[in-house]
Order: sequence, then structure tokens, then C-alpha cells
Amino acid sequence: MTAPRSPGAPARDRTFAPDFLTELFRNPLDPGYADAAARRRSGAAVTGWRRDALRTVTVVTLLALGFLLAIAYRQTMEDEPNRAQARAGLVAQIKQREAETDQLTHQADRLRAEVAKQRDAALTGSDAARLRDLEAATGLGRVRGDGVVVRVADAPAKADAVTGARSGDNLGRVLDSDLQNIANALWSSGAEAISINGQRLTATSTIRAAGEAILVDFRPVTGPYEVSAIGPGGMEKAFRASAAARLLTSVASEHGMSFGVRGVDDLTLPAAAAPQLNYAKPVPQPSGSPSGAGRSSSPQPSGAGRQSSGGGR
Repeated sequence: MTAPRSPGAPARDRTFAPDFLTELFRNPLDPGYADAAARRRSGAAVTGWRRDALRTVTVVTLLALGFLLAIAYRQTMEDEPNRAQARAGLVAQIKQREAETDQLTHQADRLRAEVAKQRDAALTGSDAARLRDLEAATGLGRVRGDGVVVRVADAPAKADAVTGARSGDNLGRVLDSDLQNIANALWSSGAEAISINGQRLTATSTIRAAGEAILVDFRPVTGPYEVSAIGPGGMEKAFRASAAARLLTSVASEHGMSFGVRGVDDLTLPAAAAPQLNYAKPVPQPSGSPSGAGRSSSPQPSGAGRQSSGGGR
């Protein structure tokens, strides 16, 4: 018994044995599929002008891509000196402005010390001592005592294995909110004075982010960040038990952030710059209406002389 053969197909005899399963495993491919596969193989080969055209198109495409890549590389290399020069100019300007700011800060500190000296000479002993205590409490005076230093630093940025470029997504980077949480936890633990990288915090201080930089009272601070606090003896223990310390410990263990707390004896914190306070003033009362002429009325307090501080955290 033989299988039917399609017209025009080569003769291929296939004898079916009485044992159908044995024959199925011996010749699993149906003759019709075998003939179709043979015809496809014979017609798929590209010969003659088609093969030459395909090669020509491939070569032209590769040449065009190489030409475009060469142009892009040349343009990039030509623009690199300009970008490097502009970057160097910006870095130089930033360093110059920082140097000028530091010089003005030192000058302001020197003048402030001179004013304090003249003021203490003009006041009596008790008044001068009370004023110094108020300055220390508000952050406008230099303070000294035992305290705690909390140090945090960014985790090492991961670099690409091929290009060597550092990845911008670093979950172990110190954020402005981390410094805010540390400062608030220290205040809650009994701190009497706090500074971040030498910047004294006051009631009007701000800790915020500007791009990738962290600003404390509008002055940039860079890592590693040291938050120094003066307070009672149990402040370190209370801070270690705070939610901020537990969160930073978890981030340090999972993402590689550097986080440490240590007690320090005889810690000195500088004075903060004089704050720029804004004051609210009462709206003046309107003048009397003409219709009320002839009627006497008791004068209403205008609120003159009262001032409410508009400064806040």
C-alpha cells in the first residue's frame, strides 16, 4: 500500500506496514510536507542578479552608517573643547564667588565680635550676661559644651562596567530630608544648639535642596555631612532610639550610606549670621465718615507700636 502522490511531484514510495505506530515513528513526516519543504528549499536560494543586488544594498547601507557615525564622532570631538572651556569657566566663577563669600563672612564675624566687645563695655555685668545667654539660645552667639556629632555621607555611586560612567540613580545618597530629620530628632532629644558643617541653625533656618546640592540657610554644604549638637548627657542615647536614626541605619545597611553617631566632649559651635526678619504692620484705621460728624465716639486703639514677627521656620 502506497501514499497518493500529487501531480508533478517526484515519485516517493512509502509503504505502510501493518503496525501503524511502528511506521509512524519510523517515518514521522508526511510525504506532502516533505515535498513542500523540498520545493521551498529549491526556490529560496537567491541566485544571479538578485544575489548581486542584495550584496550591493548591504554594502551601501554599511557605508552610509559608517559615514554618519564618523560625522557624529567628529562633531562631538570638535564641540568637546568648547564644552570643557565653558565648564571650566563656570567652575572658576563658582570658586571665586565662594572665596568672596567666605571673605565677607570672616569680615562680618570680626565686626560682630567688635560690636559685642563695645556693647559689653557699655552695659553692666548682669545685662551683658543676660544678653549673651539670649544670643546663645537664639543661635546668634558662639557656644561651647559636650554634645553629639552625627556623620552621614553618600554611598559610592555604581559605575557602568563598560563605559565607566557613574549611575545617577543612587539610593544611598544623602537627601535634604535626611538632614532635616536628623536636626529635628536632635532637637527632640534635648539639643540646645545645632550646626551642620559649621552652619549654625536658628529658628529661621532652612534646609533644602537645589538640584543635587543641599543648602543650609542658602549656603551650599557638601558631604560628608556632620550635624553637631550640644545638649544633655542622655541626648546620644535618645537620638539612637529615634525614628530618624532607625531609618538611616536601615538605609546604610541596604544601600551603603555612611551613618555614624559619636559623643564629643568640649564641642564648639559658631554663631549664626544675623537673621533677616520681616515684620507685619497693622493697617491704619480709616478716617471718620462725614455722616458721623457731630457724634462723639471713644477713640479706638489703632494698634500702633505692635509688631508681630513674620519670620518662621
